[in-house]
Amino acid sequence: MSNPPNGTQAVDRAARLLSEVVHASDPVTFTELTAATGLARSTTSRLLLALERNHLIRRDDHGRFLPGEMFVSFAWRGGADTSLVAVAQPFLDRLAKGTGETINLGVSSGTSVEQIAQVDCAYMIGGTNWVGLSVPLHASALGKVLLAYGAAQLPKGPLQRCTERTITAESSLRAELATVRARGYAVTDEELEPGLIALAGPVFRYDGTVVAAMSVSAPTSRMTREAVTNAARRCVDEAAGLSSALGYRPRPRPGTAKTRARRVADRA
Repeated sequence: MSNPPNGTQAVDRAARLLSEVVHASDPVTFTELTAATGLARSTTSRLLLALERNHLIRRDDHGRFLPGEMFVSFAWRGGADTSLVAVAQPFLDRLAKGTGETINLGVSSGTSVEQIAQVDCAYMIGGTNWVGLSVPLHASALGKVLLAYGAAQLPKGPLQRCTERTITAESSLRAELATVRARGYAVTDEELEPGLIALAGPVFRYDGTVVAAMSVSAPTSRMTREAVTNAARRCVDEAAGLSSALGYRPRPRPGTAKTRARRVADRA
């Protein structure tokens, strides 16, 4: 029996590598993949690059291989119990490295926001462990994001005043949430705790629903105007990257170049 054509052989080999990655209980190394498949190192390297380029696999910070965005997106679309923290971790880590500050991932929990993951800051000051703690929605950057995008609801009754700067008037909070949506991220400046500032961006899933928020928090003494601008930009970027990993594809707004080009093409 003759050998299969080169194209088919390449597909078969890539499928073997992909199968090893997908069915592994832990991230796998390059050496483990070459040993498991018996492929030459050069062939393995070339095929892994192709799989990674097409989002079928990805690498963690140690260079080990994991299922890629394509599989994560498919799992979320089917409602599978995919661990949000596991998917989010590379984005949280990258945001921590880019800012040096405390990074949190938060989700709606009843009438509050619960932090489900954290990467500690690089400094001695400002190292509170927020994981597992619930904080008021209206007084936290994470909570403001969840409220602004309809992922959480305020409790009935008066809003709790955490500090002198906490927004407790519903009319003022509604205006603040409109600003969050227009700007794309939320800010709390000593509204949860004196001396604490935080910024947060929304995390969308494939259908456009916000499922979480990602934040950067730090002492106000360390957050200069330049640092705030940098943290906000990086936070929005990493939250968008996580959203993409969950299958979210933003639609062009009316009047954007892509929308105008599509309208011109439709008329042609």
